[in-house]
Amino acid sequence: MIRDLDFSGPSLVMAIVNCNNDSFYAPSRAMGDDALAMALAAEKNGASIIDFGSESTRPGSSYISADEEIQKLIPVIKLFRKKSSLPISADTRKAIVAEAALNAGADIINDISALTDDPKMGALCAERGAWIVLMHKKGMPENMQISPHYDHLVMELKIFFDSAIERALGYGIRKEKIILDPGISFGKTVEDNLEILDRLDEIFSRDYPVLVGLSRKSFIGQICGNDDVQEASDRLPGTLAANAAAIMKGAKILRVHDVKENVDLCRVIFAIKNKKNRKKQ
Repeated sequence: MIRDLDFSGPSLVMAIVNCNNDSFYAPSRAMGDDALAMALAAEKNGASIIDFGSESTRPGSSYISADEEIQKLIPVIKLFRKKSSLPISADTRKAIVAEAALNAGADIINDISALTDDPKMGALCAERGAWIVLMHKKGMPENMQISPHYDHLVMELKIFFDSAIERALGYGIRKEKIILDPGISFGKTVEDNLEILDRLDEIFSRDYPVLVGLSRKSFIGQICGNDDVQEASDRLPGTLAANAAAIMKGAKILRVHDVKENVDLCRVIFAIKNKKNRKKQ
């Protein structure tokens, strides 16, 4: 059974649980029972979705084998599904891993390749009725941050997503199961990321929910640092500011490391935007 997502209230918080030893933010890494505990804590703190992934896609990272990905990822998904009915996202670009994740209880496939890395992924998601996150990236994780360049950033993103949506629909994925992600810092400069966030509502139509994943990324450290780039451990305030801007421009899902703080952020912005519907205190 694929679980529904409710976009009628505050933007949804997707909690990051990295089942590896390589993701750039160390506190997000956990394996086995520790990963389960991290996911359950995220649910307690108000997360709407748990995003499990075992292949790091930080700048400079490389593919791992499907066997290694499955070995690290699937037992944790199974453990969490026994404890919770919360929607589960599997962060993978391999169809064989996605199939194992869906069999274990996942509802969403978070594919950074937007169905281009594995030709079997689209048909699988269509057949199973899974949600699919289509993300934009320029290059591959191992080289994407080496001098990325766009002639017309916003136009290139629009063209990319028109093609990605058409590709997904062509596989038979239902329109209402498609989520779009601009891929902050996936082949983007600081200035590119800022332009995307400022023009998010221009890049995306209202027909598809938009996911933004910028939590504690290096562009925040570059903006908030003084002489040196601010460490990831110090980037929570900058993350909250950027996520607030993303919500105001229409983001419906925030992929984050810090659940409680971002849940509060989403609730407050929703209350501000819907103040006419609130009873007088």
